[in-house]
Amino acid sequence: MELPIFKYHPDPIKTGAIEVTSATCECCGIAQGYRATSTIYAEEEIKTICPWCIANGSAAEKFDGEFTDSHPLLKSGLDKTIVKEVCERTPGFNSWQQEVWLSHCNDACEFHGDAEKLDLLEITGATLKTVLEKQKINQNLWQEIVASYEKGGNPSVYKFKCRICGMKTYAVDFA
Repeated sequence: MELPIFKYHPDPIKTGAIEVTSATCECCGIAQGYRATSTIYAEEEIKTICPWCIANGSAAEKFDGEFTDSHPLLKSGLDKTIVKEVCERTPGFNSWQQEVWLSHCNDACEFHGDAEKLDLLEITGATLKTVLEKQKINQNLWQEIVASYEKGGNPSVYKFKCRICGMKTYAVDFA
């Protein structure tokens, strides 16, 4: 069975947002073979939601929840239909603190998972300046992060890519 396509999270298996399971989806009641690894923010504690119930919006509707905090995207001025697509129809990601989904060119960015150390070494110039300003990190701290960075460690650096211009951008998250 082919997984649904998520335009803001193009490879959820690779990022670890979707995993193989034999568990039954708590939304549709079917063991689809896959589940989201991140949480839906809802009143109930839900452990297993299949990618199809995420993609069609039924999980967000049934549990009155979101897979990603909508506030940062709304604050950036994105159209509410884009925010709804990311927060209610796209698998989220696990982070140390509250996840922040980035945007650029008046659209939400694609999520590409934990950055590789090589990604961090390649951030320079205007891109580095933007990352440091948005993340409120000074140059010295950034150099320490890069020097000791381990993918999946603390701090985590999440890689995003603008769907419009292709620019890569990053969110830094500390435990």
